[in-house]
Amino acid sequence: QLQLVESGGGLVQPGGSLRLSCVVSGFTLDNYAIGWFRQTPGNEREGVSCIRRSGAITNYADSAKDRFTISRDNAKNTVYLQMNSLKPEDTAVYYCVIRWSGSCSSYAGFYDSWGQGTQVTVSS
Repeated sequence: QLQLVESGGGLVQPGGSLRLSCVVSGFTLDNYAIGWFRQTPGNEREGVSCIRRSGAITNYADSAKDRFTISRDNAKNTVYLQMNSLKPEDTAVYYCVIRWSGSCSSYAGFYDSWGQGTQVTVSS
């Protein structure tokens, strides 16, 4: 059974760091594209970053490109999002997503499965 389970969210002060994890079960991670989206109340889901089946990375959120790093550990079937220099505007629910085709997109509707989300709050 396919499952995407995120963890690592929480409350952090501006300038701090968090590492989000998404453990995938039910399939082999390296056959697909996997990434992260985020959403704030009243807004559409925004693509943050994605790793293609090939391992190539695409970063979508301009505000996060120089601060966030996505990585994948195939042995652990886990994808990570390292977030540094966090800002209040990074506050959102962060979702792990997967796309069977193996390619990435900034369009949320292209993704085939979503995790339950993990809340990240950046505040002093």
